[in-house]
Amino acid sequence: MKTDYQKDKIEKNAITRNIREFDTDTNNIYETVAILSKRANQISTELKDEMRTKMQEFNTTTDSLDEIFENRDQIELAKTYEQMPKPALLAIHEFENKEIYYREGEEPKEDKE
Repeated sequence: MKTDYQKDKIEKNAITRNIREFDTDTNNIYETVAILSKRANQISTELKDEMRTKMQEFNTTTDSLDEIFENRDQIELAKTYEQMPKPALLAIHEFENKEIYYREGEEPKEDKE
């Protein structure tokens, strides 16, 4: 599920939220936190991979002093990613808009002897 996180209008700072709204779907706040944590890790990995592939365009085999100071595109790319909302905020936004798919794991079976 590739999403363009730069186009979404998401608050870049943490805001106060009603904690009771987070456990309405799962009926357990701890499950919700686990879901958000896993999704934030996935988003972080996606963003790192995306940035790494874009930064590969700027790799050169030889570095001269002129290239170091003139690479404005690389600086702009880094600033773009720095200004994006943090992965945890993106995960919360997706959870609130019901864009996260999750399922409950199976209960362990007990051996009856």
